This record gives sequence, structure tokens and C-alpha cells, in this order.
Amino acid sequence: MKISQCMSKNVHTISPRTPLKHAAEQMAINDLGSLPVADNEHLVGMVTDRDIAVRGIGKGWGPDASATEVMTDDVLYCRDTDDVDDVLANMGENQVRRLPVVNDDKKLVGIVSIGDLVKASPQRGGVSLAEVAEPSALHSQSLK
Repeated sequence: MKISQCMSKNVHTISPRTPLKHAAEQMAINDLGSLPVADNEHLVGMVTDRDIAVRGIGKGWGPDASATEVMTDDVLYCRDTDDVDDVLANMGENQVRRLPVVNDDKKLVGIVSIGDLVKASPQRGGVSLAEVAEPSALHSQSLK
């Protein structure tokens, strides 16, 4: 099965200049844990609720700081033509729960969560979910 068959196509995005207050409001209104950051439909970063709390507030940024202050700009993504099992393996290896989906022109066309993919491939999904949940320093946001 291809990612295009199980991804969410209704993606809420923010721009790099979006204030953190607005990003947090969008997350609350739409029940989201992360938002892709797009510039003219091209993916340039990701902001999570944890980024806002730890990289933003934890470092003294206020609600008017922009998404670029806290976003991850080295974003992992998948293509809409990728195979579900390949993406699940990648998510497990990199310990990520969701990936933005781009087309061949690298335009943002969707987002896929590990939950979406577990439904499509339960056996591989279970393995990936266990890998994602494994404690690791891979995504540490310590303020040290």
C-alpha cells in the first residue's frame, strides 16, 4: 500500500513567521501535536507542542516569537508514492510519530501518523511503534 492511500490530506500548516501563540492556538483548536511549517507550499520545518514548551518557553521566548525560533528545520518526510512498510521502518528507526508527506515536486500534500500506518500494516506497525517508544537521546530537548 502507498502512503497516498492512508495519509491525511487536510493538513494545517503555519508559515515560518507565525507567532508561537497562533501556532499553539491552531494546535488546540484542531487537536494537533505538531504543525508543518510551509513557505509557498514547500515544507521548511516542523513545530511540535513540545518545541513550543521546551525550545520556546523553556528558553525564554514569548508568545510573539516566530515559528522559526523553535522549529526543527532538518525535517524528515516521506513521499506520497512511498510504501507503507518502508515508511514505518523509517519512523521506527528515527523514533518519530508523524511525517509530513510531499509529492515529487517536494510540495506538502499530506501528513501521516504512525497510527494511520499501523492500521494499514499492523504487524510492521507494531514493531515500529515499539521502536518509537524506546527511550533514547535521539530527540532530547534538554536545556543543558
